[in-house]
Amino acid sequence: MTGLRSLSSGLRVLRPAAFGADPGGERMARIQRSPHFKDGVFQNPGGTTRMRPSGSMVEFAKTYFEKEQRARRAPRGTVPVHPTTVADLAAPAATGLRVTWMGHSSVLAEIDGHRVLFDPVWGERCSPFPFAGPRRLHPVPLPLAALGPVDVVVISHDHYDHLDLPTIKALAGTDTVFAVPLGVGAHLEQWGVPAGRLRELDWHEETKVGGLTLTATPARHFCGRGLRNTQHTLWASWTVAGEEHRIYHSGDTGYFDGFKDIGADHGPFDVTMIQIGAYSEFWPDIHMTPEEGVRAHLDLQGGQPHGVLLPIHWGTFNLAPHAWAEPGEWTKDAGDEAGQAVALPRPGEPFEPSGKLPADPWWRTVSAPIARPWQREKRTEVAPGQEDLGLAGER
Repeated sequence: MTGLRSLSSGLRVLRPAAFGADPGGERMARIQRSPHFKDGVFQNPGGTTRMRPSGSMVEFAKTYFEKEQRARRAPRGTVPVHPTTVADLAAPAATGLRVTWMGHSSVLAEIDGHRVLFDPVWGERCSPFPFAGPRRLHPVPLPLAALGPVDVVVISHDHYDHLDLPTIKALAGTDTVFAVPLGVGAHLEQWGVPAGRLRELDWHEETKVGGLTLTATPARHFCGRGLRNTQHTLWASWTVAGEEHRIYHSGDTGYFDGFKDIGADHGPFDVTMIQIGAYSEFWPDIHMTPEEGVRAHLDLQGGQPHGVLLPIHWGTFNLAPHAWAEPGEWTKDAGDEAGQAVALPRPGEPFEPSGKLPADPWWRTVSAPIARPWQREKRTEVAPGQEDLGLAGER
């Protein structure tokens, strides 16, 4: 027994700090009381969810690691990050709502005099280790400290590309409040966030921060940071309502019918921040394609084009087999077809949804040509051997 205790103690010492902490005590008791927790795990809406690559692992590995395919998944040059300055963010938004995509799912939303920072990841890698794991494909647009005061930090779930240890530790030294899904607070407390600054919510619960009402809403995904995925922390999308404006952040999610209910209960929204990257046929239940992302936006808006869609969760990390710029091209096409306004800012480029939207396909200057497989079914006449030659520059 002594040997086993020593081994267990040694493994704890080797456990990376980025793994965080498992929920326990009253936090775990609250998790077990959740109507969404059953048989020892949180349950997704819409039934069983495939959380790992389906089909042959050999085929997946062949697709993911093949040399030519790997080259497609990164930019060919320097990503044109917007040179955001402190002055850009110091003046109040003229319309009361300004949004700045910082890359991947990190977004600063300035809404009705308050500042909300979603899924901030300023670290170099989305990984528990500083020497391995997906590395940034572009720098952060500006230092975290240059953002200025933030009223509330919102976390969608505990995966490394959404919950970043060095970023949270830096924000722990500020006065900001953290709104997180049920169970995720255990990680933050482990990293130095005082319990009094945590608002930990189950789906459909809300909290008020200043003049804002934040609601955790359902998503179709999963959780996990350590060697074992215990499904003991929840994942969520979020709505934020101010005095004049409403916004939505999808976090990570597969497409499901619940977007219609979220829209009916909390919408319509001035802007939605929708995950449209890191999709694959190997995991269709937990991430959306751009076409599904546009459909989700329309569901959230009552079925009709309304507000602005901001594509997120793409361009910053290499997390899936698709080409680096494919999410941008596909979202642009899907938005155009639906008649839906889509904002396409460079990382760090602020915009106001009711003003002129950034619409330049900036990624084309550093992208390999993009085939458009999503257009195959719409073509009536295609020459043999030309099926995949719809290039990004042809508009």
